[in-house]
Amino acid sequence: MRFRNWRKYLLSVVVDLCLLPGVVAQTGAEAYHAKRQEAEDLFRQGKRLEALPLLEELVKTNPKDDAMLVALAACLVDHAATLSDQESAGKERLRARDLLDKAWDLGNTSTLAMNLSQLLKQLPESGAIKFSDNPRVERAMRAGDAAFSQRDFDEALKNYSNALKLEPNNYSAVLFTANTYDKQNEWAKGAEWYERAIQLEPNVETAYRYYADMLAKQGYMAKARIMLIHAAVAEPYNRMVWRELHAWATLNHTRINEIYISVPMKENDKQAPRSTDISSVWRTYHQVRANWQKGGQFKKQFPEEKEYRHSLPEEFEALTAAARVLKQIEADNEVTELVTGDQSLSLLMALCQAGLIEPYVLFSLGDAGIARDYDSYRAKSRQKLEEYMDKFVVPPVR
Repeated sequence: MRFRNWRKYLLSVVVDLCLLPGVVAQTGAEAYHAKRQEAEDLFRQGKRLEALPLLEELVKTNPKDDAMLVALAACLVDHAATLSDQESAGKERLRARDLLDKAWDLGNTSTLAMNLSQLLKQLPESGAIKFSDNPRVERAMRAGDAAFSQRDFDEALKNYSNALKLEPNNYSAVLFTANTYDKQNEWAKGAEWYERAIQLEPNVETAYRYYADMLAKQGYMAKARIMLIHAAVAEPYNRMVWRELHAWATLNHTRINEIYISVPMKENDKQAPRSTDISSVWRTYHQVRANWQKGGQFKKQFPEEKEYRHSLPEEFEALTAAARVLKQIEADNEVTELVTGDQSLSLLMALCQAGLIEPYVLFSLGDAGIARDYDSYRAKSRQKLEEYMDKFVVPPVR
């Protein structure tokens, strides 16, 4: 399996700041806590291989220290990259996955733990990672990864360069070159290579997210925000993107907006408060959806699909029709007051006026059916997706 974003869990400033906010329950042994502090310091400094034996000892002493379980898992993945025997490397990664499961059971929901767990759960049964079908490129990438884990960054760059000579469009080689420069605090070169990775694969979120982390390290939070918005547009259904967005918001003392229009169930339409006119808004919504589901509109729109599915055109048409009715009756003072006091109605009007109902549907209602419409919409309306994230979801830096 190819892992384009394999090293994200190690390089994020956001992740490192959130990793070990404090220690878990004290064991009472001064020697334990002194050793724990030493391991934590090494981990924060990026000296993962040096921290590894300490973490092994700590976890053996206290297997319920969830933060140390997560740190050990991360270090094992680093160590796996240094092993020439791929079977042994795979076993290290699978062990790391098990440690993260234990940390989860103990309540650890850190960004690092969840991102790394997500990656490890995508591994095949062997725990193998593959960067290329070309054996020479594969060897160069493995050598580069081993050197990176050992903090020999010049050697890592040399091997990634060798891989790119053989395979110029290898995304992992370009990406890893970028974050090797990033790790060396060579910001300009890192930015140049992140941009190259983005140009190579604009619909892969990883380079945007790495780039955002580098910008955050330099204190450029507004620029980091833009990169994370790009990452979300590239892969909106990847949970890692949203964890990073929430971590960015925490660092900036704000929060990501949860955007959702609560549509009343059809049978409750007649119970709408105070005004039968308001109930007509949602009645229109349900009528449109019924026409898609049972009236043949879906087959007309998607003749090549044999079975009905929830789709972007259906939800867009239904919400747009509801907004049209709401606009027609809004002149009534009583209705205006109701709209102002109803978050869902206000949001519907705001999205309609901004022309951003479709991005809302794709991001907030992206079930399995709707998600199938995302790629084609992004291909023609990427700017609208970014505008929606900018205006409605991700608050600006203050």
